[in-house]
Amino acid sequence: MFLYLPPVLGIYYLVPRRFRNGFLLFVNLIFYGWGEPVFVLIMLLSIITNYICGLMIEKYRDNKRLTKTFLVLSIIISLGLLGLFKYAGFFSDILRKIPVFSIMPKIDIALPIGISFYTFQTMSYTIDVYRRDTKAQKNIISFGTYVSFFPQLIAGPIVRYKDIAKQLVKRNESIKQFADGVRVFTVGLGKKVLIANQMGLLWDTLRPSAEANGVLGAWIGIIAYTLQIYFDFSGYSDMAVGLGRMFGFEFMQNFNYPYISKSITEFWRRWHISLSTWFRDYVYIPLGGNRCSMPRHIFNLFVVWFLTGFWHGANVNFILWGLYYFVLLVLEKFIFGKYLDKLPGVIRHIYALLFIIIGWTIFYFENWGEFTQYIGCMFTLDNGIVSVDALSVIISYLPLTVAAMLAAAPVWKNVYHKIKDKKYTGVLEFILCAAVLVLCTASLVNQSYNPFLYFRF
Repeated sequence: MFLYLPPVLGIYYLVPRRFRNGFLLFVNLIFYGWGEPVFVLIMLLSIITNYICGLMIEKYRDNKRLTKTFLVLSIIISLGLLGLFKYAGFFSDILRKIPVFSIMPKIDIALPIGISFYTFQTMSYTIDVYRRDTKAQKNIISFGTYVSFFPQLIAGPIVRYKDIAKQLVKRNESIKQFADGVRVFTVGLGKKVLIANQMGLLWDTLRPSAEANGVLGAWIGIIAYTLQIYFDFSGYSDMAVGLGRMFGFEFMQNFNYPYISKSITEFWRRWHISLSTWFRDYVYIPLGGNRCSMPRHIFNLFVVWFLTGFWHGANVNFILWGLYYFVLLVLEKFIFGKYLDKLPGVIRHIYALLFIIIGWTIFYFENWGEFTQYIGCMFTLDNGIVSVDALSVIISYLPLTVAAMLAAAPVWKNVYHKIKDKKYTGVLEFILCAAVLVLCTASLVNQSYNPFLYFRF
């Protein structure tokens, strides 16, 4: 933030416009390869193969068999790389439990950071070229810039090529856009450092002693994790959107206050929007969507949510998490959704939050025994209401927890929209952004606790 970003931004605006994509590609690859340089080769392979396949699909447009061959080839290569690095160990562990395969060596391959995100981006590119939704990119530098753009490379949002194709060719950077980018970036940084990290500390403090904490301690603990994962991921997404604007790009909004939802269906319209729309457009609709019989519609939903869970991680709990939402969405759509709509808004909100929180419990615990143990702590009084130690921790974090809950709703957004046209708003924004930046810097310097929840994706 202080050593890499300022010189990159400075040089970017000094470089003539026709060389800016080339410069961005160069700094993107340096950024990505800083920790593990070998993984840059994997990204370059993905860039080159999908770039060539996109050109071939457009060149042989009138030959359906050949265009489909190049499309399938690009998908196989993209999913093959993702499968090798992310899922090979998972499947090998399953096979090793079968006697005939028990002599297989354990596969433990390091996961390239962000591979799930850029794999979906390259796949959407070739599919859109095949569908004629966009033209193939002739310039490999511009295509490489799209795939490797460092602000959103590691934690999303998933950016589709057709949405920024024109921006790769021409960007009208402005002071207003840059300033807006700084504001959004600062908000995201505050979400991550000042809220997500602190909620993570609360969760990590309460979780190990869940059986002794009592039912209230168990609920406050998982609520802290619920807040942590939202502010962590939405914080990184906001930072990516803000950084994109600093370089002249406009990315889609990835979160829209998901915890104010009054149904699970609404939650998934507000949570990780770029992923939800990706599965909708490239899996759900091609399978037939809802324009089919009920059994087929349910099957389509099953496939989407199985893949959604599996995308998040190579472990059974992620698959169960995806299927958990599949069941809830099917029940809402075909059974009690119409009755749910008639209930008071408060009841519907409590219903949604209850199942969202339970969902995050499934998501977090990779061990089934630990999951059932924690659920037991949440729904039984065997361990009492709350222990003295847990109560002390909860009270110490209470002001920040309340502030986090308020920040998860559009309270401050509504206040901002009411005063944004006032003459003093610009000064106030500057003061608040500077204060958040100072507080975040102090927190990062003084604390070593800075988890990156989405590194595995």
